[in-house]
Amino acid sequence: MKKRLSHYDSSGRVSMVNVSGKNVTERSAAARAFVRMSPHVLAALPSNPKGDPLEIARIAGIMAAKKTSDLIPLCHPLPLSHVSVECHLRPDGIEIVANASTAARTGVEMEALTAASIAALTIYDMTKALDKAIEIREIHLLRKSGGKSGDYKRKAQT
Repeated sequence: MKKRLSHYDSSGRVSMVNVSGKNVTERSAAARAFVRMSPHVLAALPSNPKGDPLEIARIAGIMAAKKTSDLIPLCHPLPLSHVSVECHLRPDGIEIVANASTAARTGVEMEALTAASIAALTIYDMTKALDKAIEIREIHLLRKSGGKSGDYKRKAQT
């Protein structure tokens, strides 16, 4: 069977996917984003007058996951069981990993990706006064489990 984009009906019109016939199953997803910044900006993180950028980014990412269907037009609202956002300092920036899980008829990939993206944007917002050259990079799905399409794990990049 040839794969096709699922958000179009048979006449090519945009359509929300009908998931009512799918079974409710446990589903989870993890996504990553990377905020590249200079050592100068990294060193200044603890003294940010707006507060701890990593903790605020974590909260922003969790809140964003809960609002994904309000932000992305054809996403289904999901009853999230859990969302976590972790920020890890690296020598050249901050790695963000977001996890989302639910028991639902559709997956939580978009919630994990939204959480990672908004956490990255929050870090940028809180540090841009120090350097406008900060970059948000490498937003991607790390893994997903559950559902009809099965499990996915991103291959390690070399």
